[in-house]
Order: sequence, then structure tokens, then C-alpha cells
Amino acid sequence: MSNKKTVRNPFANNMSIRQQARRAAAEGFSSDAPKNFADLSPRGPLGVKNQVIGRLVQNGEGGLVYPDQAFRETNFGVIHIDKNNLNGAPFKMTVVCEVLNPDNMNKDFRGKIVEVLGDMGNNDVRMLSVLRQYGLSQTFPDDVNEEVKDLPVNPDPGMVEEQIKAGRKDLRDLLTITIDGEDAKDLDDAISIKRLNNGNYKLYVHIADVSDYVKENTSLDAEAQLRGTSVYLVDRVIPMLPPKLSNGLCSLNPKVDRLTMTSEMYVDPDGNTYDGDVYESVIRSDRRMSYNEVYRILTEEKESDEEEYGPILDMLYDMNILADTLKRMRARRGAINFDFPETDVILDDDGNPTKIMAHPITFANGIIEQFMICANEFIAEKFCKMNWPFVYRIHEDPDPIKLARFARIARSFGASGKLSGDVTPLDVVEFMDGVRDDEAKPMLDQVLLRSMAKACYSERNLGHFGLASRFYCHFTSPIRRYPDLYIHRIIKSYLHHEEKKKHFGGLVANVSDHSSEMERNSVDAERASKNIKICEYMSKRIGEHFEGHITSIIASGVFVMLDSTAEGFIPFRTMSDHYIFDERMYRAVGARGGLKLTIGMKVKIVVAAVDLDAAKIDFVFEEGFERSGSRNKAGDKGPGRRKIKRNRKGRR
Repeated sequence: MSNKKTVRNPFANNMSIRQQARRAAAEGFSSDAPKNFADLSPRGPLGVKNQVIGRLVQNGEGGLVYPDQAFRETNFGVIHIDKNNLNGAPFKMTVVCEVLNPDNMNKDFRGKIVEVLGDMGNNDVRMLSVLRQYGLSQTFPDDVNEEVKDLPVNPDPGMVEEQIKAGRKDLRDLLTITIDGEDAKDLDDAISIKRLNNGNYKLYVHIADVSDYVKENTSLDAEAQLRGTSVYLVDRVIPMLPPKLSNGLCSLNPKVDRLTMTSEMYVDPDGNTYDGDVYESVIRSDRRMSYNEVYRILTEEKESDEEEYGPILDMLYDMNILADTLKRMRARRGAINFDFPETDVILDDDGNPTKIMAHPITFANGIIEQFMICANEFIAEKFCKMNWPFVYRIHEDPDPIKLARFARIARSFGASGKLSGDVTPLDVVEFMDGVRDDEAKPMLDQVLLRSMAKACYSERNLGHFGLASRFYCHFTSPIRRYPDLYIHRIIKSYLHHEEKKKHFGGLVANVSDHSSEMERNSVDAERASKNIKICEYMSKRIGEHFEGHITSIIASGVFVMLDSTAEGFIPFRTMSDHYIFDERMYRAVGARGGLKLTIGMKVKIVVAAVDLDAAKIDFVFEEGFERSGSRNKAGDKGPGRRKIKRNRKGRR
């Protein structure tokens, strides 16, 4: 990757917004602070507003900024830059421009250059544009760095012993492992499991005790709250916490003592959690495992495994059985299994994409997922029933109108039954069981997901529709999600018998709102960074042929996803037939050939164009595809063939 540094304008100063936001966070959102961070931070943790990223070109003695087409909220158009507001920025470079008169009614917008990013052809500049667009910072403020500079690499042994004497449980002799991706550095969770004589299981989910280091009313906590979440761009991580914590002291690395919060749960053979506890603990992970490693062990055990892994092998077998039990239990109650492929973009050392692929997911990933869900449900139920202030993860019931539209579309693929009235998650699952088209099922799942509310954080327990769960929260990732860290703080307050219910009661709504906003911002940023690299990769493949599936249809054309997960658009105007979009049935039908374009349909395409500035890819159908597709779809049955002939005769 390029090491080229950003040229900064010495007059630029965005810190005032950040300082206001962090001060509000540190003061617990006092009555003088805004009701939520949206008022302070229009975009991202840095509160970017009235800014665009674009290309600066000369215009007389001044300049013009043409905003990047992919830049969100770019409604200003071309922005005029007076010579005194160029601030030394060179022309033909990508810049950050602050709009000085955003409320101008005549749309005669004026601006000043606050930062020069460089040449957009540079890989690092493209990623910097994403950082600026979504208000993300790779560096931490000086006061935060000052607070963490003296933290040790590992917990002080004397401090650990003192906390054990004060009540922290010593679980260092308990067989414990972590399972993560090979490249993960922030290890939030570790697992221990015991099979009991009565056939039940005792499941331990150990989570990094970040709140022991990130204290309330500190600069570190205010910054973490402001960021809300770690952001995983395609080529870098923007952590919520400084790396000294996220990759070091808090990460549950093997063979070292770590402070943790443990959710200890008893699970019966039907997958029901019938008892349990949560407490402060200290663990020493025996081994760091990867998903691929666990998958290999559980599918193709080697003779040497016994010697290498010892008792971990039996624990892995028990984990697999219990995870499968939990999965079947959730399926019975109606948990909706959305299985969408994530995109992996492989980069070379210079940041150039060399491969695009669907991220490999195996049942080994699902083992940890089931255990995390189990802990999140247990903790949420416990504190809800105690009526403690809390931050819940909620997924509200679907909008009836959107759900009815989805049901109409799904019935054309074999789904049957009613989706009206008080619809339960199990109703949706049973309705979708009728779909037999394996190629259409993933695309229908996407349509279903769009008909539902987005999951978010809330101070009210409204349940999680997608998981068919009455109680749910995020407890298991405090290194990278602020809501998890915050409810750890609430849990510890309860465990230490502190009288702080009123204190937390006045804060959880704002923590929930801001965390939801930062989560949405991070999702958008991550998607934008991947789109840039996908477009770069596909720009080298113009004219190449691929197979894919139609994922969505709109009035102007269809979206097609390739096996690599790269997605492009085929406008109807590029097709040989005239297609009529049937919004009600969510399909398009060729007026002459009769070919029906439906979601899930396998198609053959050619890469036609890639717009790197707008981060868009255009496909066209492979020559002859519409004719062959028409025969396959409409010509395989007598009535269909005769209908086509009559249509042709009528046009003549």
C-alpha cells in the first residue's frame, strides 16, 4: 500500500465539533447537550457537515470543485472557490471542500479548500475519501493517547490477585479457547463448555472486560462513545479503541491472563437455557483456534490431532453438538436464517485488488454465532426482568404493507399461506418453506429483508423479530461496539450493588440512538470501500463474459450479481427486446420474445463499462442470451409457444 501522506491545509480545523461531541458524551448527555448526536454529528463521529469531496480545477484565478459522484449528500453541484480560499491547493487534485453558504437559495455555492487528498488514481487517496466522507478518523486525540500510554501489555499480576480477593472469579484453570478468523486481532470472546452427567451442558461465554479499563467520564470513554463502533474498511480497520487496548490488553490472546465478564449458562438437551449467572472473571485462554482449523478438525480428524490438541478435541465435539442443538431450537421457534454472502476483496501490497470472492462460511462460524446469541439472550432477559436500565438490540415487526407486497412476489415462486394480521417469525419461515427454487431463494430473502425494519439499539425491550427472540442485546463485542461496553458497565454496577439505576436510566436512550446512527454510518463506509475496490477489479475485465443471477428489478433495468459477489446493472435500453416492468409481480417481460426476467434467474452477461468515479458497473446480456432464454422459458410448453407465434403474427 502507498505510504504517501495527506497534504493538510493548516487552516482546516474540524476538532471543535469533535470536542463538543466528546464533551457531551463525557458529561453523560447533560440537559445542555443535544437530545442525540445527530444534532451535533450530521455525518460520522467527526460530525462532518457542509463538506464535499471532489476534483479541483482551475477557473481564472480561482477554482471549481466538481463533487465526487459517489459522495453521499452531494446536492450542491459545482462549487466556486475564490482564489483566497484555495489555501495553496494544487489543481487537478482530489480535495475536501467546505461549503460556506449551504443555505443559498440560488444554488450559487461558494467554498474553501480544507484538505488536499491527492490524485484519485492513488489507492490510498480513494480510501481517504471514504474516511472523510463518513467522518472517520484513523488517529486518536492527544488526551486519549495520554490516558492509555501507561497501560501495560498484560494485566498487572498484583492487580489481578487483588480483584480475585475482592470477588472476581478465577477461571484460569478452566479449559478455554477462542475461535476467530485467521486475521482477527481484537479477540472479544472465549468459550468453555462442560457436558454434565444428566445430559445438560454448562456453557461459559467469556467476554473481554473492556469496561474495567474504559471508565466513565474519561476522554477514552467519550471517544469510544463518539465513534460507537469499529469500522472495517476493505484495506484497514478504524478501531473504536486505541490498538493498545483493542489488539493488546483487552484482546483475549492465548497463554496470558485477561479480565473478562463471564456469562455462565445451563442448557438442556432441547436447547433451552434454564439457569445461569453473570460475573467478573479472569481467564487464561489455552489456545487460539481459527474457523478453518475447527472445520478441518470436525470434518477430517487426523491421527496427530490427539497429540496436538488433547482435551480441546472433546470440547470441540461437545461445542458442535450444543451449537447444533441451539440452532434447531431457534429454527423451531421461527428464527429467520438470512444467509447472504459477504464479499472478500484480496489486495496486493500496493492496495490493488487481485481477487473478488464470496467470504467462505462454514458451520464452524455458526458454532460461535449460536453461543453468542445464547449469551446475548440470557443477559437481556435477566436485566429486563429486573427492570434495570439497559441497551437492547431490537428488530421490530415488519411493516404490514411491505410484507404483503413481499408475499405477493414470493407466491409466484411457490410460497403459500397468509402473511397478514399478527405475523410471527414462524409464520414467515413456514410461508417461505414452499419456495423450491434454490436460485431464487437467496434473492427472495433479500426482498424479505428489505420489507423488514432495520435492527437497531433501544432503551426499550421490543424483541428481535428476525431471531424470534423476546429478549436480545449486544453483550459479546465490547472491543468493537460501544453498546456492549456500556451494558458491561451497567452489569458491573449491578454486581457491585451501586445505586445507579437513575443515573443509567437518563443515559441509555441517547447511547442507543447514537450507537444506531454510528452503526449505519460504518455499514455505509464499509460498503463504499468495497465498492471502490470491486469497481477497480472489474474495470480490468471489460468485455469479459460471466454468469450471474438477477438480484433485483426496477423500472429501468435489472441488477445482476456474479458468483464473485460483484454486482452490476443492465439497463432495459441495452436489451434487444422491449421489456415491460411488472412492479406488482416484481418481474419484467419481453414484449416480443416473451422472456420473463425474474429474481434468481441465471443469466449470462458481458462487462460493458465501469465508472470508477461513481463506483458503478454496467453489464449487458451476452449476445443471443435473450433468444436462448426465451426458448427455455416460454418455448418449452405448447401453449407458451403458440402464444408467442400469435404475438408475432399480430405485429406483422
